[in-house]
Amino acid sequence: MISITSDELREMYLAFFKSKGHAIIPSASLIPENDPTVLFTTAGMHPLVPYLLGAKHPEGKRLADVQKCVRTGDIDETGDASHCTFFEMLGNWSLGDYFKKEAIAFSFEFLTSEKWLGIDKDRLYFTCFAGDEDAPKDTESAGYWKDCGIDDSHIFFLGKRHNWWGPAGITGPCGPDTEMFIDTGKPACGPDCSPACSCGKYLEIWNDVFMQYNKNAEGKFEPLSQKNVDTGMGLDRTVAILQGKSSVYDTDAYEGIIKVISDLSGKTYGEDEETTRAFRIVADHIRCSTFILGDQKGVTPSNVDQGYVLRRLIRRAVRYGLKLGIPELHMQHISKAVVAKYKNAYPELGKNQARILNELNLEEERFQRTLKQGLREFDKLNARLSGKLIDGVSAFHLYDTFGFPIEFTLELAKENGLNVDIPGFEEAFRRHQEISSAGAAQRFKGGLADTSEQTAKLHSATHLLLASLKKVLKAEVEQRGSNITAERLRFDFSFPRKVEKEELEEVERLVNEAIAAGNDIVCEEMSLEEARNAGATGIFESKYGNTVKVYTMGAFSKEICGGPHAQNTAELGHFRIQKEESSSAGVRRIKAVLE
Repeated sequence: MISITSDELREMYLAFFKSKGHAIIPSASLIPENDPTVLFTTAGMHPLVPYLLGAKHPEGKRLADVQKCVRTGDIDETGDASHCTFFEMLGNWSLGDYFKKEAIAFSFEFLTSEKWLGIDKDRLYFTCFAGDEDAPKDTESAGYWKDCGIDDSHIFFLGKRHNWWGPAGITGPCGPDTEMFIDTGKPACGPDCSPACSCGKYLEIWNDVFMQYNKNAEGKFEPLSQKNVDTGMGLDRTVAILQGKSSVYDTDAYEGIIKVISDLSGKTYGEDEETTRAFRIVADHIRCSTFILGDQKGVTPSNVDQGYVLRRLIRRAVRYGLKLGIPELHMQHISKAVVAKYKNAYPELGKNQARILNELNLEEERFQRTLKQGLREFDKLNARLSGKLIDGVSAFHLYDTFGFPIEFTLELAKENGLNVDIPGFEEAFRRHQEISSAGAAQRFKGGLADTSEQTAKLHSATHLLLASLKKVLKAEVEQRGSNITAERLRFDFSFPRKVEKEELEEVERLVNEAIAAGNDIVCEEMSLEEARNAGATGIFESKYGNTVKVYTMGAFSKEICGGPHAQNTAELGHFRIQKEESSSAGVRRIKAVLE
C-alpha cells in the first residue's frame, strides 16, 4: 500500500478512470441547480440526476469526477476523527453502459494494483445486498468479487439499511450497492463482528451503487430501462488510510490549516482532547465556509437556506476559536490557508478570495455584536431571577433569539453562582427541532430533482426571466441560484438594490411576450468556446465540461444549461411574479408561478 497526498490521490483516481474510457468532468457547484430537495450538493450524483434518468450527457456514457460536497446533518459530530461538513467525493459513472461486472473489476484494480493504490486484498472486506421482498439477494456482485480472487469469508450480505441506496426522496432511482472496507487491524468486537458494526475494525472506503430500480408512487420497485452505476470514494478518508493516520484531520489536507490555527492560538493540536476537538471544528468549519463563499453561485451568510447554514458554520468556528484564544477577526488567516491548499484544484477559490475574506470578516463582526447583545440580555435575565436557577426556556431564548451559545450561558452562570436547567434547555431545543424538521419534510417531500412536465416548464421560464431581467435592469445581472418545485420557481440573481414595481411589471410583460411568441425550445451541443461565440449566457468556468448543451428560445434567450425543458414556449402558459425580495448582500430573489 502506497502513501500519497490528497492532491496525488485526486489526480491518480481521474487518471485511472480516464484510462478506462471515462470522460473527466469538473466538479459542479455546491449550490444545486433547480433541486428543491437539498440545500447543498451532498453527493456526486446530484448534478447528474437528469442523465441518470435517461437524458443524454454531452460527454458520453462513462464519466468520472471529483465532486465538492457539503453535508451538515451531523454538524454536531464534527470534531471526532472522521466527520467533516465539507468533503470531496471521487466518483465514476456509467449511464446505461457497463454495469456490475465492470464496475467491480475497476474498483478492485484501482484498490489493489501495484500501479495504483496497492492495498493488500487480504485487508479488504466487502458487503452485498442480502435481498428482501422488494429485490433479490445480490449474489451477482458477490460472484464478481470472487472472480477477483476474494474469499467467501471476506464477503458479507447485509440488508437495506447497509447495502441499498435511494431513492433520495419518496420516489426515484435506487438499487443495491456493494461496499468496500479495509481492516484497520483493531481486534474484533465479538464473534459476530462484521462491517455492519461500528466497533472500528472495518472502515468503509468505497461504495458502488447499482441503480437498477425505480420506486414509484405506489411504493413498488420497477426495473429501470437504463441501468446506471454510481460510485463514491471519500478522498479525505481514503488518504487517511493510505497515510496510516487515525483521523482525516491528521492528513496533509489539513496540515497547513492546523498550523495556522496553532500559530494564532498559541496552542498545540493534540495536547488534550478538548483542544483537539476545538482545532478540528475550526479547521473543518472554515474550510467548508471558504468553499461555500468561494463558490460561483455567490452564497453569503443570511438567516435562510444555504446562507443560514453558512452563518452557523462561521459562528461555530468563531466560538471555538475564542475558546482556543484566537483573536477577533482572525478567521480570514485560516481561510487563506484553505485557499492556498485547494486553489489549484478549485481555481474559483483563488479568483474569489477577496470576497471570501470580506464576508468572513463581516460575519465575524456581526457575531461579536451578537455576543455583546447576548451579554446584555444575560444581565437582564440575571436581574430578574428570584433564585439560583436559569430555567431551560430562558436559556434557549438566549440561544434561539439572540444567537447566544449555551456554553457561554453556562460559563456566565458559573461566574455568577447560578445553575442552568440543561434538561429543560434540551427539551426546548428538541421541540424547536421537531418544528423545523416538520417544515423541512414538507418542503422536501417531492423527492430528488423532480423532473415532471410542470418543473420542466418552470425551468424554461427561468431562462426567459433571466433574459428579461438583463433587458430591463441594464446591469450585470447574473444567476445566483434557482429552486424549482412543481408549484413555483424561485430565482436568485446579482443586483445591488430592490427592483422597483414598474421594473418588475416590465420584466413580467417581456416574459409573457416571449411565451406568446410560441418559439420552439431548441437544444444544441457545442464546445464551450462555440457557445461563447454564439452569444450564449452562462458562467464560463470549470463547472462545464468540454461539450455543453445550449438551449435557444427564439431570439430572446440562448443559455447554457443541462435541462430539462418544455418543447415550445407556448406550453408555459401565463407567467406571474409573486414576490421580489433580498436573498443576501447584493443578491435579489424573485418568486413566480405559471398559470
